[in-house]
Amino acid sequence: MADDAPGADLPRLVEAVRANLLGGDAVYTSAEVAEQAGISLDEARALWRALGFATVEDGQRVFTEADVVALRNVEELRRVGDIDDELMQSMTRILGQTFARLASWQGQLVTEIIAKSPELLADPDGQPALDLMDRLKPVVTDLHSYVWSRQLAAYFARIVANATTEPGSQTAMAVGFADMAEFTAFTRRSSEAELRDVLGRFESVATEVVGAHRGQVVKTIGDEVLFIAHSPGEAAEIALALLEAAEADASLPPFRAGVAYGPVVTRLGDVFGQTVNIASRLTSLARTGSVLIDEGLAGRLDGDARYSLRTLRPASVRGYSHLKSWRLRRA
Repeated sequence: MADDAPGADLPRLVEAVRANLLGGDAVYTSAEVAEQAGISLDEARALWRALGFATVEDGQRVFTEADVVALRNVEELRRVGDIDDELMQSMTRILGQTFARLASWQGQLVTEIIAKSPELLADPDGQPALDLMDRLKPVVTDLHSYVWSRQLAAYFARIVANATTEPGSQTAMAVGFADMAEFTAFTRRSSEAELRDVLGRFESVATEVVGAHRGQVVKTIGDEVLFIAHSPGEAAEIALALLEAAEADASLPPFRAGVAYGPVVTRLGDVFGQTVNIASRLTSLARTGSVLIDEGLAGRLDGDARYSLRTLRPASVRGYSHLKSWRLRRA
């Protein structure tokens, strides 16, 4: 598109996209949307904040009919599941955090598509860009529903396989962290585009390797991935395979990893407890390109012909004055 050619009115286009995504014009204030949904204003505000949205001033008309439907669905969920306020706040907070990240990534993807196809913004009304959003929205929505259904089915299968059905229960499993070693130095010498590409590649490799060895990615935090596995052997394979994948990929810095085995508390898709803390500390102790494991995992891998274990000198780290560790290698 030439510099002097007329283009789309971007503010108007953004407002049209917003209306399309939110199912109509913004016509309700906070008080009105709460009244329409049949809940108190304080409840509506608490849910709004828990979802991670900015505070809305009284009198501002920023809510649509879709917001009314969402609040009604929350109340129906609360009623059907007999969910208390604390758990509801936790659920909405996790939803907000998860979808905020997903939406940021998808929004970036759309802007990159448009940047590569400037003709989408050539018309003053931006209709080609709106047509693109019309095509993308139902496809992405259906994909969200499919992935959620599959993940929920997989969760119930894991629960049955590990003979525990209590939410927030404590069970023994392996917990591992892996991160990109010397990542701070890498960020100093890399451009924003290079950094974005490496982080994307890191998440892709982590997801592929953990899934291939029957583990589960709990979350990625910048240059670090947290994963779990119910089998000690699977946990060892994940950690070693992650390092091998990074070594084989010239676009990635080398990895290091720490894995511990023991009781873990699971809640709202996350894991907590001393086993998690030990795995984190082991990762910070690990040298570039190495895997450190704790006593619990070493005891379960001892005698496994696939691996070689070497005892290291106990180390003092935050929270542990005499932390024992073993270096894990393939035999």
